[in-house]
Amino acid sequence: MSNPYRLTTSLSGIDLSASTPDDLRSLVWGILEAGFHGVCFSPYVEGQGPGTEIDEAQIRERLRVVQPYVHWIRSFSTAEGNELIPAAAKGLGLQTLVGVWIGTDLDKNEVEMDNALQLASAGYADIIAVGNEVLLRGDVSEDQLIDYIQRFKAAVPNVEVGYVDAYFEFVDHPRVTEACDVILANCYPFWEGVAAEHALLYMKEMYRRASSAAGDKKVIISETGWPNLGTPERGAQPSVEGAMKYFIDTYKWAEQDGIDIFYFSAFDEAWKVDAEGDVGAYWGLWDKDGIPKYV
Repeated sequence: MSNPYRLTTSLSGIDLSASTPDDLRSLVWGILEAGFHGVCFSPYVEGQGPGTEIDEAQIRERLRVVQPYVHWIRSFSTAEGNELIPAAAKGLGLQTLVGVWIGTDLDKNEVEMDNALQLASAGYADIIAVGNEVLLRGDVSEDQLIDYIQRFKAAVPNVEVGYVDAYFEFVDHPRVTEACDVILANCYPFWEGVAAEHALLYMKEMYRRASSAAGDKKVIISETGWPNLGTPERGAQPSVEGAMKYFIDTYKWAEQDGIDIFYFSAFDEAWKVDAEGDVGAYWGLWDKDGIPKYV
């Protein structure tokens, strides 16, 4: 095997052009062993998805798979058993970015808010994300979203509160940006059809735009990733090699520039095919059974 650590860096990332698949796996494993910032975590197994009630035993089993490799867990909901994730994660020594799912059902939104307030008050939430891509989907108005964020900030003033959306939404909605303590920006070169060799440079520009909108507020990349299988998105081609290179580039950049990133995602999730097509099932660092894909 050639030496995978004899690398040069550039604006577009590490020069991995001469790296073999074994070299890339060694680099991925090195990042995992060293421990990376965070991962987006849903506890579902095959045949499950939103609407499935998840029990604590399953949550703990799935958390134990990723716990040795990450410092933070990001969850997406505080209902249907997902409200058990933060305490279980804390029990394993992890920090938590707790997601409050906001959608078109206003009654469910209140359940999510109430559960999240209980979690934050009990000390199980290090950061609260009120809503995920709500503006992108058009589920509630900007005013409604800001009301949810401000209600939470008033109720639990000692916990940082943010909102998750595509990076450009913070440029387009400065009132939402102003309401947040921290900016949680999703950055997906893949979904914008960017070829793998240009993906890191493109993500840096996404981050720059979110940072410019944020002013002096911290920007966290709340989601980014690359799938290994599925239908291409214009110039973006899913592949094992592309997924490994993207992960390596992402975390070397994050390490060098001190950027907090939650990688999407912990596990492959078949339920996402309905919304995203076949490629939606293959974003995990671990497969659906919890087996690491790139080591």
